[in-house]
Amino acid sequence: MTADIKYFIGYLENEKKASKNTVISYQRDLVQLAAYLEAKGITEAEKVTKTSLNSYILYLEKEGKATTTISRELASIKAFFHYELREGRIRRDPAEFIKAPKVEKKAPVILTVNEVNALLGQPGDRTPKELRDKAMLELLYATGIRVSELISLKLTDVNMQVGYITCRDRSKERMVPFGKNARQALVQYMGEARTELLKGKNSDWLFTNCNGQAMSRQGFWKLIKQYGEKAGIKSDITPHTLRHSFAAHLIRSGADIHAVQAMLGHSDTATTQIYTNYTASSG
Repeated sequence: MTADIKYFIGYLENEKKASKNTVISYQRDLVQLAAYLEAKGITEAEKVTKTSLNSYILYLEKEGKATTTISRELASIKAFFHYELREGRIRRDPAEFIKAPKVEKKAPVILTVNEVNALLGQPGDRTPKELRDKAMLELLYATGIRVSELISLKLTDVNMQVGYITCRDRSKERMVPFGKNARQALVQYMGEARTELLKGKNSDWLFTNCNGQAMSRQGFWKLIKQYGEKAGIKSDITPHTLRHSFAAHLIRSGADIHAVQAMLGHSDTATTQIYTNYTASSG
């Protein structure tokens, strides 16, 4: 099976043009499966059965793997065997009718308006780092963009005159407006703090760390957790918390769900629909 996995990985890289992270994830999942099957005496894709794959899924569950992890691994397995069938290396697809374990969707953590205000009020205005943190939190709540999009913003993605940012997701891009508070925080950060953080270097990134380099997702997560604790917020804050809160508060205020969907960059209204449950239970 090892050679078949290599062919599949080559197909992902060369034909599907999959991202590096996707390729690494598929390879890791399939190598792990191959090792399990080899220990059971199965070394060829043709010899793999639905029963052997089901026993592998049970093994993962016994190992305490999260249902989300198992679902992802199964997606890798299904894609691999679908490819094998298409290439004529196997006569039937053993993964075709295997179902993923049900993933229990946790309700997103939604902060109250008071909690959001407390969080946004935490960064001071004395140091360049505080001004940067204030601008990042204000912009995140004002636009509902993902943290990955926030830290990927470049100076050229910000239109201060009209008041919007441009977010890019592979081939798609969307423009998201921001309001007065975010604008004020951005003006202060860009006018008083950014140059100091850069320490004489040049950078295209809108937000940089204290060494003038691009911000990391982990760095921002630590930052938002610290401010959450300082604000006395008991909820488990994640980098997505302000995005969830932005959406729920907008819909609660009567915003059109399709407009919120467009701002969030959701491809399906059903994904945005979860925030209407918050308004029903909170209001």
